[in-house]
Amino acid sequence: MKVLQIIQSAYRCIVEEQDDPVIWFAQVLKSGDGDVDILLKGNAVNYAVNGQGGDGIILGTWQQTCPAKVDQDLHQALNSGLKVYAIAEDITLRGIPETKLISGIQKLSRKELPNLFEEYDQVWSW
Repeated sequence: MKVLQIIQSAYRCIVEEQDDPVIWFAQVLKSGDGDVDILLKGNAVNYAVNGQGGDGIILGTWQQTCPAKVDQDLHQALNSGLKVYAIAEDITLRGIPETKLISGIQKLSRKELPNLFEEYDQVWSW
């Protein structure tokens, strides 16, 4: 079964020293021979920016000492063979320059989504 995982809600769980759970879950499925890919849309297109980090986060008296590295997680996902797509309009809307995007992420327009969905048996939205 071929599955496309859509991530729209960004930065869930990362203050708990975890990576994005959907990226982690997709990699676990891939390591078990799952046929899975990722689509970033909405605020989650920010994941596609190289060099971001959660260093320096302080909430009250608590300081994040081991922040998630979402961009590194996406590099690992790409290196493991997952395809990672991102909505071009959402990237433009957030002013993310092309030079900041992780190499290998495939941009596509909203108009292309129906054709992408046709390639998958299931589409899971998070």
